[in-house]
Amino acid sequence: MFKRKLQALQYVASDSFNINDEKQVRSLILWLENQKIRYYKIQDRENLRKHDSPEWTSHYIKYLQDVECPFINGKLVEQLEWLLGYAVKLEYSDNVEKYKSITSQNIQKDKVVPKVVSSSTLDSLNFESDDFKNGVKSLAQILNITPHPNHFITLQAISKVICERLNPEALENPSFIIPEGKPFPFLETDAGFVSNDQVLTKAGKILKLLFIQDLRSLQTQINECIVSVQKVTANPKTDTKLGKVGF
Repeated sequence: MFKRKLQALQYVASDSFNINDEKQVRSLILWLENQKIRYYKIQDRENLRKHDSPEWTSHYIKYLQDVECPFINGKLVEQLEWLLGYAVKLEYSDNVEKYKSITSQNIQKDKVVPKVVSSSTLDSLNFESDDFKNGVKSLAQILNITPHPNHFITLQAISKVICERLNPEALENPSFIIPEGKPFPFLETDAGFVSNDQVLTKAGKILKLLFIQDLRSLQTQINECIVSVQKVTANPKTDTKLGKVGF
């Protein structure tokens, strides 16, 4: 997940970096400080060089505080993401003229687009054939999914069930995706309208719950977007040569 930023910073081990390897993580942090961030004086970086020291973690936390990382109490992945972004920002600030000449047009001119020949069997399928429709219907029955008149909608439902309930994490820990507690009594909720048709009222209550679920999903995406923007805009650096604050 850090590959593009590591490549932009010309980190030697960008292709093989593993965040789960403690030694690699500590080496990367020292490299960022030595080569890109350079917040400490050379003699003050000694504590970060002692990878095997039991006190390394405390020195690392102090380093995060000194560079004003907003994720001091966050996860390692958040801290590394911020440090890499901070290093990229400093790298650009130090070489503004160099990177100003690089445009998307220049990249496209130098980029050779290979001709892609698909070998996927999906490209040769007839999605409107009776065999395909019957296959989708059979798969829906296996997964206890009510078939829709439009087989593409049925296929979307199948895809959602497989992605959410049959992924490796869910299969390894079924309790993660199986709701606990009593089922929600949605039939006792207010549909939001008055109707003498019980079937219509029941459908309205179901659609209302699905709409609330979509709103929760949208709110989650908005929160993730806000966090991503905060990572980019945190601790802007003033460059008087550019006459502006930030990037």
